[in-house]
Amino acid sequence: MTTATLEPATAPARATAAPRLTFGRLLDAEWTKLRTVRSTVWTLTAFVTLSVGLTALICLAAAGELSAADNDEPVGAFVTWGLLFGQLAALVLGVLVASAEYSSGMIRTTLAAAPRRWPVLAAKTTVLTGLLLVLGTITSVASFLAGNYFLSREGIGLEISDPEALRALLGGGLYVAVLGAFGLGLGVLMRHTAGAVTVGIATIFVVGNLVNLVPGAFGEWLMKLMPGNAGSAIANVEQFNPELLEPWVGFAVFAGETALLLAVAGWLFARRDA
Repeated sequence: MTTATLEPATAPARATAAPRLTFGRLLDAEWTKLRTVRSTVWTLTAFVTLSVGLTALICLAAAGELSAADNDEPVGAFVTWGLLFGQLAALVLGVLVASAEYSSGMIRTTLAAAPRRWPVLAAKTTVLTGLLLVLGTITSVASFLAGNYFLSREGIGLEISDPEALRALLGGGLYVAVLGAFGLGLGVLMRHTAGAVTVGIATIFVVGNLVNLVPGAFGEWLMKLMPGNAGSAIANVEQFNPELLEPWVGFAVFAGETALLLAVAGWLFARRDA
């Protein structure tokens, strides 16, 4: 007769804990998506090329007239002139960071991996603005040096150590960083690239000039508070329009408008289906 021996029950293997989704991992994911998309490279190349190239061209063409004794144009407004057009690329990049995921369906994968939507929006904003702040500052310096070279040949060059010049060079990076966040807010809000870019261009470039047609003090303040007019002042050594807000005041207004747009976009982002 044999005696049955009971084998001790083997404890089930403990499941490997999934790595915790931290904000750092979200930043890494957003940075990977941003730098591996071809549109990012082309958009940033256009930003640098337009900003530096057009500044050099306008200063080359206008330096002779600016040096004339009867000239009343603000010379400092020309040394970052190309940024007026390069900023369009920063706006488009901001829109694409959000809208491209909707058009490709990638947003479903993103939200499946990170269901909490506010941290996702915060990570997108942080990566985008960080990149544009660095590249925008470098581009502003390059634009200043390129344009100032031709102005200096006519004896009207500016000193880069001048406080207003230093403010404008740092301000160029700050402005395009917040402008990119503005585009991101539009992209999240509208979820359509063409529509968001159209609204962004109209708001920054078109409406800001059309409000000059509104009569009285209300029209004057409306013109000052439009996002493009308020924000761009910080990126220029001097202003073509002396009626605009002071540079830091205008930038604070623009940053507040962008924060409000992102808050509205984030609120909808957290409640709408992907």
